[in-house]
Amino acid sequence: MTTRVALIGAGSVARRHAEVLAGLEDVEIVAVADPVPEAAASLAAQCDAAAYPAADQALDHDRVDAVYICVPPFAHGAPEEAALARRLPMFVEKPVAADLATAERLAGLVAAADVVTGTGYHWRCLDLVPEAQKLLAESPAYLASGYWLDKRPPVSWWAQTSRSGGQVIEQLTHVLDLARVLLGEAVEVFAAGVRRPSPPGLPAVGDIDDATAATVRFASGTVATLAATSLLDVKHRAALHTFSPGLVLEVSETSMVVDDGSLRLDRPVWDDPKVVVDREFIQAVRGEREQTRAPYDEAVRTHRLGCAVAEAARTGRPVALSEAPRSVDGGTSDNSIRAGGRAGARP
Repeated sequence: MTTRVALIGAGSVARRHAEVLAGLEDVEIVAVADPVPEAAASLAAQCDAAAYPAADQALDHDRVDAVYICVPPFAHGAPEEAALARRLPMFVEKPVAADLATAERLAGLVAAADVVTGTGYHWRCLDLVPEAQKLLAESPAYLASGYWLDKRPPVSWWAQTSRSGGQVIEQLTHVLDLARVLLGEAVEVFAAGVRRPSPPGLPAVGDIDDATAATVRFASGTVATLAATSLLDVKHRAALHTFSPGLVLEVSETSMVVDDGSLRLDRPVWDDPKVVVDREFIQAVRGEREQTRAPYDEAVRTHRLGCAVAEAARTGRPVALSEAPRSVDGGTSDNSIRAGGRAGARP
C-alpha cells in the first residue's frame, strides 16, 4: 500500500527529502505547504502534488499517512501541533526548535500522541556507528574532540539567535548528537563565544557568535572539547574524534578513521545516511520496524545539550545537566557534580 506523505516547508532540505522519498518504493508525496506560494507551487509541481499555504490545509488533503516538517528553527511549533492533533506520524528536521521551551512543550505532545517519529539526525544512521560503538565498548574514550568549521549559510534568518538558535544549535548539533550516541549523556558544560566586530559605519549582521568553544563532561567521565565557527568561505570539516588507551577514532558524515598506533584504516560510509534516515522512518510508519534510530525524544535530548552549550557561552557560567555522572571504568567519577550542588561546583 502506498504511503502518502505531506511536506511542510519547501526549502532546500524539503527538496532533498522529496528526492529521497521519490526513490523509495510505494511512497507518494501528495501535498506541499509553504507560506511562500512560489516555493510551495514549485516543489509541488516537481512531486505532482497539491500546493497549499498552510500546514493544516496540506494535512487535510485527502489521505495523508505521514508528514515531514522541514521548516526553519523559528517556525517549529504550529506544524507539529497540526500533525499531532491528527495523530500523524511525523519526521521533524533538526534542530527541533530555535529555543528549548518550544522543544520541551512539543516533546510532551509527542509523548501524549504516541505516534511514530523521526528526526533529521541522520549521522545516527551512519553504517559505521555500530562498529564505533563496539570499539569504544572495548576501549572507552577518556577524551573527545568535535568540531563544525564552516561558512554562514546565505539565508537571512540564520544569523539571528531568535530565529536559528545560533551555529551550535543549527549545525554543531549533529556532532553533539553523535557524541551522545558514542559517549553517553553529558552532565556539565563550560563554553565561551566570540563575535567579530562589524565594519566601521556598517550595522551588525546578526547577533550570533562567529566562533564557540566548549568543554563538556559526560556521565561516563569522558571529557570533550567542542568547537564551531562560521567564519570560513567554504566548509572545512565536521567530525568527532575520540581518544581511548591505544585507540583513536575520527567519525564524520562520510568516513571513519581507526588508528590503533600500528595500523590506520580509513573506512568510507557505504549507505548514504540521508537516505537511510528517510527509509527507516517510512518503514516505521508501515510497521516494518518498531521505531526509528532518531525519534523525537532523542532529538530533544540533543537539543538540550546544544542549548546548554549556547547558554554557557552567553552567560560565561557552567551549565549542569541532569544525568548521574559515572566514570569510564564504571565507577563514580571523581569530578562528579555533587547532589544539590550548584553547576560548576567542585568537590
